[in-house]
Amino acid sequence: MPKSTSAFLALFIGLGSLGITRPVAGDVKLITLPPRERVEIQLDHGKLTLVEEERIVPLAAGVNDVVFAWTNTYIDPNSIQMRCLTDSERVKVLSVEYPPGQNALIWKVAAPEAGSVRIRISYIIGQLDKSYAYRAIAANDEKTLTLWQYIQLHNNSNEAFGTSGMWPGFGERIERPIGINETKRLLIKRFDDVPIVKSYTADLVTYGYLDAGKKQLRIPMHYVLTNNKANRLGEFPLVFGKARIFQDDGRGTVAFLGEDWLPFTPRDDEAALYLGVSKDIVVKRTIERKNQKRVRGQLYEYDVIVKFEIENFKNQAVTLDIVEHLTALRNEIRGNSGRPVEWELGGEGTLTKAYDREKSTSDRAVFHIVLPAMGVDQKAKKITHTLHIVIRNEW
Repeated sequence: MPKSTSAFLALFIGLGSLGITRPVAGDVKLITLPPRERVEIQLDHGKLTLVEEERIVPLAAGVNDVVFAWTNTYIDPNSIQMRCLTDSERVKVLSVEYPPGQNALIWKVAAPEAGSVRIRISYIIGQLDKSYAYRAIAANDEKTLTLWQYIQLHNNSNEAFGTSGMWPGFGERIERPIGINETKRLLIKRFDDVPIVKSYTADLVTYGYLDAGKKQLRIPMHYVLTNNKANRLGEFPLVFGKARIFQDDGRGTVAFLGEDWLPFTPRDDEAALYLGVSKDIVVKRTIERKNQKRVRGQLYEYDVIVKFEIENFKNQAVTLDIVEHLTALRNEIRGNSGRPVEWELGGEGTLTKAYDREKSTSDRAVFHIVLPAMGVDQKAKKITHTLHIVIRNEW
């Protein structure tokens, strides 16, 4: 988009305001228009921002030259359009001209009689964009949270728009003044009493080791929420944005837990907010068995047992999610064959009944197990679970 040298955006009736000259019959009266009557800003597109503004324009009977000019403002000249909202059947735009070397255009507008009309001008403008942010405060018992969703408008377009209506593509329309070169944080929606689940996850591929020498896995914690009406959300998809996460400390204040990026979350999908690494859940993962069996020729299958030794040092029972990536497991036991992994659950493992078919995929097996609370003697009971996997058709 073209950029020129000083901030200005205006409309004129007549000629001569921008050094635009040509033969004219009789005197030309130059009229600077009144301020914008109405501004609407569309923020629903990922990269483009559409501005629509309405002004009251005094026209003379006959053909009028309406000049639209901008400087130091990132406007796409090919996107500018104008139409008359008053008596649109008789007030017509006949043509448009682009004076060479000017950040301006001229509409020839025919009016049957003198008088003021309302016109709407629309254009795509650069450096007027947005981002999204969230604030989440979990209840002291970590069963629910309150979620605030904000839009952050960044106006670096070098133009002030005054009080403007804005629509981000979902939720309710927002109306606020927009000053030149300012950033505004505007509340879109507040969601109260949103049910959450605090999750603990053992996933070597995604989160790695806490202590590789001991084969101890890193166990991240998340607040998991579901974007549907049953969970007091679901009015619209949750867009990508940074979330600041707090917890009610039970004493009238809140404790800061951390920041995370909330992913784009369609309706009925889950979103997880990262809280840090648990120090109370200890998981050691080892390969207990990896037997190779020739099927025929150079075709093999592998019989594998993955062992998880788990301790819960918390004073309450929790659910642990165990995730195993099957391509990574195949590569771990025999190297990368370059083939898509073919696998099935074996019957020897203790995790078979905990298998989550809905969340598992062709390369990712998900299991959920309940860990009992630490005993009254303040000692954690070690629990051992095994995962039996048969990997087939490997060369």
